[in-house]
Amino acid sequence: MGSLDFQLTIAGIAYGILLIVATFVNNRVIESFRLDVIFTRNPTPSTRYVNLVAGLVIIGYNVYSMLK
Repeated sequence: MGSLDFQLTIAGIAYGILLIVATFVNNRVIESFRLDVIFTRNPTPSTRYVNLVAGLVIIGYNVYSMLK
């Protein structure tokens, strides 16, 4: 794995962790990274769980690409 690939993979894992944290923590900075805020018209507390699923998928894909 090249240096740039490794850096992008680590950045992807960090973003996945940020999405998981955004599911449970209310913070103005973290709110701007939430996927449900970006893609839905009226985000509600029930749409926060989209971030949990997306974060787990992103982390899983990046770990898989690191091990491959």
